[in-house]
Amino acid sequence: MTKHETLPATEARFPLALLSLSSMNPRQNVPEAEIAELADSIRAAGLIQNMAGLADGQGGAEIVAGGRRLRALRYLAEQHPDLAATHPELANPMVTLARDVETAEAWANMENLARKDLSPAEEIRAYGKMEAKGAPAPVIARAFAVTEKHVYRRLALAHLPKPVIDALAAGEISLSMAACFTISDDESHSLEVLERVRGDSWSDYQIKNMLKPDSVKGSDRRALFVGEEAYKAAGGKIGGDLFAEEVLFDSPDILERCFETALAEAAKELVETEGWKWVEPITESYVCSYSMGLTRFGRVYPVEGELSEDQVARYEDLVELAEAEVLDEAGQAELATLQGILDGDYTQDQKAHAGAYVCVNNRGQLDVTAGMVKPEDKKVAISAGVLSAPADGTSSIGAKSPISAKLADDLARVAQGARQHALLRDPDLVIDLLAYQMSHEMRSDKPFGVSLGEVPNWPTTEGEGYVLDARLTTSPPRDMWDTKDLGASFRAFRKKGADHIRAELTRFLVAQYQGGDEKLEALVDKETKVNIREVWVPTAKNFFARVGGPYLNALWRNLLELSEDHPTATTFAKLKKSEKVAKLDQLFSDVEFRTAHNVTEAQAEQITNWLPEGMG
Repeated sequence: MTKHETLPATEARFPLALLSLSSMNPRQNVPEAEIAELADSIRAAGLIQNMAGLADGQGGAEIVAGGRRLRALRYLAEQHPDLAATHPELANPMVTLARDVETAEAWANMENLARKDLSPAEEIRAYGKMEAKGAPAPVIARAFAVTEKHVYRRLALAHLPKPVIDALAAGEISLSMAACFTISDDESHSLEVLERVRGDSWSDYQIKNMLKPDSVKGSDRRALFVGEEAYKAAGGKIGGDLFAEEVLFDSPDILERCFETALAEAAKELVETEGWKWVEPITESYVCSYSMGLTRFGRVYPVEGELSEDQVARYEDLVELAEAEVLDEAGQAELATLQGILDGDYTQDQKAHAGAYVCVNNRGQLDVTAGMVKPEDKKVAISAGVLSAPADGTSSIGAKSPISAKLADDLARVAQGARQHALLRDPDLVIDLLAYQMSHEMRSDKPFGVSLGEVPNWPTTEGEGYVLDARLTTSPPRDMWDTKDLGASFRAFRKKGADHIRAELTRFLVAQYQGGDEKLEALVDKETKVNIREVWVPTAKNFFARVGGPYLNALWRNLLELSEDHPTATTFAKLKKSEKVAKLDQLFSDVEFRTAHNVTEAQAEQITNWLPEGMG
C-alpha cells in the first residue's frame, strides 16, 4: 500500500494470526514480565481499549497503536490453546483501522502521549464497583495491572462516605487527606470534619486529630507495654490507620487504667521475686532525680564480678560478632551470661535496705532504677555496712556539702583538662574514638563534644531519578542505648582494623560536608571532579512536572536546537502540559525516542550533561 492510498475509517475483528506489529509502532521492545502481567489483566477484565492499525492488503492488519496488547493476546493464546473457544473476543480482537498511512502514523506517535491514567477518585470508584460485584482484591489487581496492596488501600477509600470521594474528585481535598478519613467509623462526625477541611490546606495530622482527638497510637509506650489483647479484654476498642499501617487505641481511659494496673503488678512482682525492701511504680517515661528529690537518697551498687583472661577474650569476640549482627542465638545467650558476670548483682543485705523505681520507657519496655536508699533509711543502712558513710565522718543526711556548686564545676573542668592533655599523646586513639562516636548513636555518652547536624541531601520527590552511593543512604549510626559496656564495644570496634575505622570515619564525615565558602567549595569540587548528573537525572516527577509550560517549550527548543517557528517546536508548544512533561521525560531517558526525533550526537551529549540553572 502506498503512502497516498486511503481507506475509510472502520472497525473489524481479525484472527490473531493475521495481525502483525507495524514498524511505525513506537514500542518495539517490551519486557516479557510486563507482557505477562498485562495478559493476566486482559484475561480478567477483557480488552477494554481497541488496538489501532492499518490494513495490510492481504486480509490482515499491522498494529500501529496497541503493540503491548497484541503481544499480551499472543501470550494468552500460547498459554491457553482453547482461547478461541473460551474467549473468542480475545482470539479475534477488534481493530480500529486508519483511513490512510498519515493517520496511522499520527496514531502511532500520539497514543502513548494521549493515554491518561484514571484519577484517584475514578480508580477508587472502579475498584469499589468490582468489589461490589464479588471480585476479590487479587482479581482487581490483575484487571488493572497493579499490586494487591494498592488495591486494598484503594478499597479502604471506596468504603468512605460518598461526599468524601466526591470532594476528592472535585479537587477539594487531596488523596492523603481522603485517606485520613479511613480511621473514622462515625460517618456523621466524618462529614462534619470534611466540611471544615474542604478546600483548605490542613495537614494529615490535624485531620486525624479532628476525626479521633483522643485516640492513642499503637506505638505509644503505654500501648506497647499493655498489649492489644489485655487492652481489648478490658473492653478497649481498636481502630486503625491502613495508610500509616498503624493501630489506634480508641479508649484512652481504659488504656490508662490498664497501664497503671500492669505497672503496679510489675512493681509488686519485683518485690516478691528479687527481695527489695520497696518498689514504687511511676507513670512517667523516666526517673528524674531532681523533680523526684532523689538527690537526698543514698545509692548502693551491684557487686561486680570478674572474668578470667579466657572469658575476657571470648567476651570481646562475642561483642564484635554482635555488632556485626552475625551472632547466633547460642552466642547471644553466652554473651548475656558473661555480661551478667561483669555487671554483677545486688546482695540480699543491700536489698534489705534499698529499693527501686520502675517506669516504662518510650519503647514500651520496663526500666528499673534500683539500689535507692530513702533518706529515712540511710542511718540504718550505714550501720549495717551497706551504705558508705561520708568521708569526713559527718552524717550525710541533710548535711550541706563543703564544696560549692561553682567549685565542684571548676574541679570537674580541671579533671577534664587533664584527660584532654593526656589524650594528645595518642592521636590514633583520638581518631579511633571519633570514628566510633560518629558510627554509633551514643546520646549523652559520646566521648567528644561534637554534634552531628543534618546536612540535607535527599529531595522531597522520594529520590526519583536520584541515586547516591549506598554509604550515604544506608547503615545509620548503631543505637548504643542498651549497650552495658561501651569499653568492651570500643575494643571490639578497634579490633576491626585501621581500614575499617578510616572507612567509617570517611562515611560519616562526608555526610556532614556542607561546602564552606565559595572558593573552598570550588577547590573541593575541582579536586573531586564533582558531576551532578552522575547521581541525578531530570524526570517527570522530580523536575519537568514542577516547572511551567513556557519553560518546557524553551527547553525542548534549546535541547533540539529548534527555532520558535519550527514545526517540531510549534507542535510541542500546542501539547497539554502533561504531554510536554512526558515527551521531555522520554527525551532524557529513552534512546529510541531520541532516534525517532533525529537527535544528533552533539544534542545527545547536551541532553546528557544538561542541568537546570543554579545547579552547576
